[in-house]
Amino acid sequence: MKRLIRNGQVLIDGRLQAKEVLFDETGILKIADHIEGEYEILDAEGLAVLPGLIDVHVHFRQPGRETKETIRTGSLAAAHGGFTTVLAMPNVIPSPDTEEIMKSYLDLIQKESLVHTYPYGTISKQEAGKELSDLEGMNKLGIRWFSDDGTGLNNEKVMKQALAFTKEHNCIVAAHTEDLKYRPQGASVHEAPFAKEHGWIGIPSACESEPLKHDLAIAKETGGRYHACHISAQSSVEALRQAKKEGVDCSAEVTAHHLLLENTDVRGTSWKMNPPLRSHEDRMALIEGLEEGTLDFIASDHAPHTFEDKDKPMSKAAFGIVSLETSFALLYTEFVYRQKRWTLGQLVNWMSTAPAQRFGFTNKGRIQEGYDSDLVLIRLNHENTIHKENFLSKGKNTPFDGWTVMAEIAETIVNGKTIWRQK
Repeated sequence: MKRLIRNGQVLIDGRLQAKEVLFDETGILKIADHIEGEYEILDAEGLAVLPGLIDVHVHFRQPGRETKETIRTGSLAAAHGGFTTVLAMPNVIPSPDTEEIMKSYLDLIQKESLVHTYPYGTISKQEAGKELSDLEGMNKLGIRWFSDDGTGLNNEKVMKQALAFTKEHNCIVAAHTEDLKYRPQGASVHEAPFAKEHGWIGIPSACESEPLKHDLAIAKETGGRYHACHISAQSSVEALRQAKKEGVDCSAEVTAHHLLLENTDVRGTSWKMNPPLRSHEDRMALIEGLEEGTLDFIASDHAPHTFEDKDKPMSKAAFGIVSLETSFALLYTEFVYRQKRWTLGQLVNWMSTAPAQRFGFTNKGRIQEGYDSDLVLIRLNHENTIHKENFLSKGKNTPFDGWTVMAEIAETIVNGKTIWRQK
């Protein structure tokens, strides 16, 4: 069925323009000032029309941890947040490390997901960091992304093998850089005086930046395609900046919460994530690193947990927060609406266009004829309040409950079909 968006402001080439957009399930058919014909009209009066957002780092927990999240609830949360494409991290049960297990996982996603969900395969078997997974078998199924997210892969031999594979097969390794020799038992927040004042054990920046430097050296040696997950530290930004100067094929993401919050904002386990919220200097380095291109785009690291997972002492509570349903609204509010530091076009580039380019989604991330009909309609400069009880995710673990934002998702369209609409 052909549908026509009318009366909206459409983001094209970084600017909102009064255009009409004709599309169906096959893609965007035509963009013009006015389009004649008998179509289903989608009235976008008062709304901005953006390309569907793309998140390369989410945790949907299924299979194996359905009490935290399912593919269905996670994909609903994605749609509620304006995301039409997500990449799901592989710390599920069983570990997707062989062709056979991945085939079963893909079948489950096909059955349950409401948005485009692409799974990562693990880099190492069982994410144990000892032996390379069946990258070739999973690649036959179309898997081009591999990660051991949740654990640091500090095995030089396995990382070399994985990065060599990415070069040969045009795939990508997405690395959670963490070396536990830097992280004391029970550590939960950034290592700083603020942590000591509250009786919390700190995690130094070196826990992230030192293994990152090692990985970047391997990427340089092998010529492999490397992506760094959830960068949080100034020292990591500096390492990435140097690697890019040296021609390393690397990219990096930063989360909304690391752009918005600092270690002194921590009030309890809803602020506990890995890597932790760091210093003001670190946060400024992340913002500047994104603006200058050292960091390439924004991801959510959506990490749903049960109430019981978080209702524990800081040292024992689970790491992670939910963020699919809040990331765009929070970032738009702070950096576009309030500070006017970024344009809407910049934000959408970092949350759609740039991740599409790096991760090989050639027909996504733009509103352009011939591109996929993945679209999001947003009410901008409209005040509303974040309430965790309204989340569609099973997880309610957020530090942003009660925050006022100036953007609200009105409708999310995937493959030309509305999958979520504000009631």
